[in-house]
Amino acid sequence: MPESFPLYSTQEIVERRPEREKLDPRRPYSFFVEKEHNATGDVVDVATLFLTNRECPFRCLMCDLWKHTLTESVSMGDIPEQIRWSLDQLQPAREIKLYNSGNFFDSQAILPEDYSEIADLVRDFETVIVENHPNLCNDRCLSFRDLIAPAKLEIAMGLETCHPEGLRSLNKQMTLADFERAAEFLHVAKIRTRAFLLLKSPFMEESEAVEWTLKSVSYAFDHHVNCCAIIPTRTGNGIMDDLASRKEFRPPRGESLEYVLEQGLQLKRGRVFVDLWDVDSFFPCVLCRKQRLNRLHHMNLYQELSHSISCPECTA
Repeated sequence: MPESFPLYSTQEIVERRPEREKLDPRRPYSFFVEKEHNATGDVVDVATLFLTNRECPFRCLMCDLWKHTLTESVSMGDIPEQIRWSLDQLQPAREIKLYNSGNFFDSQAILPEDYSEIADLVRDFETVIVENHPNLCNDRCLSFRDLIAPAKLEIAMGLETCHPEGLRSLNKQMTLADFERAAEFLHVAKIRTRAFLLLKSPFMEESEAVEWTLKSVSYAFDHHVNCCAIIPTRTGNGIMDDLASRKEFRPPRGESLEYVLEQGLQLKRGRVFVDLWDVDSFFPCVLCRKQRLNRLHHMNLYQELSHSISCPECTA
């Protein structure tokens, strides 16, 4: 691990970006139903909507979600229309995720004037899960919680890492104290929380990255978090590609992903998931790749350890 982490400005991060996608403000950029182990221990169908809206104001070093955002705010009624249209296409589900590649309670992204109509569309779900920056956790969260009742509100926040210098290097514009304040605020308000955590933070070697990811899982659970979602850090947003070309970053190995999930589940302090989107490349062995991905999926779904896989062709 470096003695000090390099710092890149917002301007440097933005200047290295490739082009963003062209999107329709009246349609989500993706939507589907997935299964997830929920807070009460059931495996349930979750309607997952990736809403199209204005880009997040925080330009995080590792983020590529901006590719699916707009440069301007949507008009009033656009977000309810996206939700209504998506739900008309999808099979029924018990819970819903309204992910917007940023912050649900950013008034430039999801207009507060739309909260009431959004609530009418999602109130019959058991749980409504949104994502939000810790520094934007405020009274708007409470207002929306009340509007969607009897549905329960769950807010996902990007903690990324509990390593103070590592967190600062991500340009998230927050400190651990900010995360702790937000987590306490939501806990008092009886709003469930999940934390997004990175495996691995840029500038960390593999073993150190695994160690700090697991420390971050424990840190999150220490601060009222109910669920940890571990996301392997990827290239593809411009500056991460530059870092990879200079050997300042390498994506995590598949065995690291397996290990952090195994260790996280053994804590038995809350749900722990690993993000399996596009992780095939982390498992180069074609002989055991499918088995390993199926194993991770099973552990995500049932929150229990599964027998490890022995492969004669690789050492993973």
